Amino acid sequence: MFEFVRTATLVAAALTMGLMAGLFYAYAMSVMPGLAKADPRTLIDGMQRINVAILNGWFALAFGGAVVFTGVALLLHLRSDGRSVLPWIVAALVLYLIALGITFGVNVPLNDQIDAAGPVDRIADLGAVRDQFLDKWVRWNIARGLATLAAFGCLAWALVLHGRLTIG
Repeated sequence: MFEFVRTATLVAAALTMGLMAGLFYAYAMSVMPGLAKADPRTLIDGMQRINVAILNGWFALAFGGAVVFTGVALLLHLRSDGRSVLPWIVAALVLYLIALGITFGVNVPLNDQIDAAGPVDRIADLGAVRDQFLDKWVRWNIARGLATLAAFGCLAWALVLHGRLTIG
């Protein structure tokens, strides 16, 4: 039973991490390039709407699950028979914590700033709001995306090693 829980937790960590890497990738490859080509009004209105829409249970499951499942997987692999997997899980956790630091230190404050600008109909200088937001948000989204992708890769490799241990 312990081995099943340990495997399931590692799988859940990889799945939720993969979802987060995919989310950041989707922003980097489609959402932000599309909004960058729009007029400032559309970009601001779009981001304000996205900031509301993304706060849902499915997002919370992936966003929080990636750190929780990875942390639990780490704890469950502390026993000597799981130690070869441990460095990869630790690396994944550290990389995702870096991504969370970027998220809470840069991207969320920029989201809050664009929300605080108010309804687009009442913003005097839409271009200035856009310029204070876009380039910095995009750069740091790519950074957290790369960190999360690397974390996903670490967890994928941890699964390979874990499988080798359990299959023999």
